[in-house]
Amino acid sequence: MMFGGQRADETRRATTGDDQLSMIPAWSVVLAIVVFVAIQYLFHGVMPHHKHELLTMRLLAGYFWGTTFASYVLLVGYVSRDVKRRRMPAGLWMLVVVVMPGGIGAVVYFLLRQPMLTPCPHCGTELDASAHFCPQCQFQMAPVCGKCFRGVLITDVFCKNCGHDLAEDQAPARLRVYSD
Repeated sequence: MMFGGQRADETRRATTGDDQLSMIPAWSVVLAIVVFVAIQYLFHGVMPHHKHELLTMRLLAGYFWGTTFASYVLLVGYVSRDVKRRRMPAGLWMLVVVVMPGGIGAVVYFLLRQPMLTPCPHCGTELDASAHFCPQCQFQMAPVCGKCFRGVLITDVFCKNCGHDLAEDQAPARLRVYSD
């Protein structure tokens, strides 16, 4: 049984990226292990062993190619979950990542992927993570300077852009570390 606080914590971790390794699905991990073992079998069981002085090179090549292909399988697994989380067309992006050679598809995916959307805690509208205010209910999502209206950190006492005293802005307590 999962309590509300635990579920909210897991949702927050998944949306903020605190636990990126948990994004890799189990099928991808199992397939990566199978691919690694198959490549080791190819280099050490199938290829001829006529020259024993090349054993070191065969070991290095087997581990290199096994690790390379296993990492690619893990990357495809990560993209398969990340594309759904960002509400992008999964079939299209999986095709791009798998078909484009040499990992170019994965690079294209990471360059063009959509930003993470977070729900407004007040009204539930999905917002870009960089939003300071909700456009539907004007809920303040992040602290801003009351003078220049640029984003500031919750640990800032003065605005780093204009030097304004942030304590004068009367921001909500949840957006301040240092309160009166």
